[in-house]
Amino acid sequence: MKLNEAATRREDVVAREVGDETMLLDLATGTYYGLNAVGGRFWQLLEEGKTPAQARDALLEEFEVEPPVLDRDLEALLADLADKGLVRTG
Repeated sequence: MKLNEAATRREDVVAREVGDETMLLDLATGTYYGLNAVGGRFWQLLEEGKTPAQARDALLEEFEVEPPVLDRDLEALLADLADKGLVRTG
């Protein structure tokens, strides 16, 4: 999934910070999904209504990471979240 595509969290997915991780819980299936600090911040930005591209830009300002590395990792994360039904795309 590309960062210029729309993605929003499903309403029945809740997130809680646990230490340095963000835990997602799909209330419909009871499935947990863990995110590291960068992934958790990405999720938080999506919850705030940012597009994936806007969230990426914010993460580049907040974390020391090379843009191509972040792009690759976020696209993989978005694809995984979509595959697991945690975000709606399109």
